[in-house]
Formats: sequence, C-alpha cells, structure tokens
Amino acid sequence: MPTYPYTPVTGKLKGLLQKVRTTGIPPKLTTAHLKTLGFTSSNDPSMINVLKFIGLVDSSTIPTSLWSEYRGQNHRAVLGKAIKQGYSDLFALYPDANAQSAAVLTHVFSTSSTGGEQVIRQTVQTFKSLVEEADFLPADANDLNVLLTGPLHTPAAPSMAPVSPSANGGSPPHPAVHIDIQIHISPESSAEQIDKIFESMAKHLYGSKSEQS
Repeated sequence: MPTYPYTPVTGKLKGLLQKVRTTGIPPKLTTAHLKTLGFTSSNDPSMINVLKFIGLVDSSTIPTSLWSEYRGQNHRAVLGKAIKQGYSDLFALYPDANAQSAAVLTHVFSTSSTGGEQVIRQTVQTFKSLVEEADFLPADANDLNVLLTGPLHTPAAPSMAPVSPSANGGSPPHPAVHIDIQIHISPESSAEQIDKIFESMAKHLYGSKSEQS
C-alpha cells in the first residue's frame, strides 16, 4: 500500500484547486508560487504533495497535462479521474471509496501509515476534501452510450401496439413500435452533468429526424 498524503490545512485545498483553474500555469508549483497565490502559512506547502499524489504535478512539481485538463469546464470530472489514479489502491479495495465512511477510510489509511491518530485523521480529511470538489462520473458526458449503461440505465422492453387488418383485405400496415427509456441518475451528479445527459439524448434520439427534414 502507498503512503497516502495529508495536509494540516485541508480547508485550503478548495481554494488552491480554484487557483489552479483560474490563474496561469506556473513552470513549477513551489512554495514561492503558493505565496503569490496567497498561501503564506508554514503548513501550506504540504498541499503540493497532495497535488503531486493525484498527478496534477509530477515528481519535480511541474504541472502535468492533468493540470491543463482541470482548467476546463469538466474540472470536477477531471479531478475525480485524478483522485482515482492517485488513490488507485484504495479504489481497488473499495470501488466506491469516495462514498465510504470516515471509519472505513481510517482503517485503510492506518494500515499503510506509521503516523499517529492526528496524522491518520488528517489523511482521511485530505481525501474527503478532494472528493468534495470532484465528480466520479465519466468526464465525457456527451457519450450517451457511456452514460446510459450499467446502473445508470435500465431500458424497458419495447411494446408492440396492436394492429387490425386493413379494411380492403390487403396486407396490414407495419406495427407501431413504442420504446420506453428509463434513466437512473446518480445523486452525486451535478446539474451540469444532468443537462448534458438530456442534451445528448436529444441529439441521439432526434438528430437523424432533423437531418432528414
């Protein structure tokens, strides 16, 4: 198991992540750069190791491609992907690690750390602070096949409307087909992701008709 990162200033992680999205990309994420962003406390540099662990900066604290991705409109989904990559062992143990209780996380983190109770508590809170800023759904919400599979989508069986023979004894017309679609959306979904699901449905369900007209 890896040594999981922690910061004593978990309440500042949200602010730092916001700065990543809204300020220029630095050559390196250094203590000096943190100070220019307003993070001047002696404990603030500990957040650099957190961003390194989830891959926003590399081992030399140089911003990675994930840093650039995180600056886009799907930043919450990108962060979710980064968290899953950094905490891959945790998610291998608990695929829904982002929804696990503090007690479960405390037990897991305790088995990979020699730190005391305070360190473990801060490790748990660091993970939870990251999770609060992330979505754990596919980043590409335009892919209807991805979003509407598995637990998010249970299609109903198509029903055939009854048809009567034609009055003149000819062949009956083709039967009408009615298809019901049920969508089950995770409670963790953001309003933006829900909007994109329905936009994608409209595209796939009505796109071909509009092209023909």
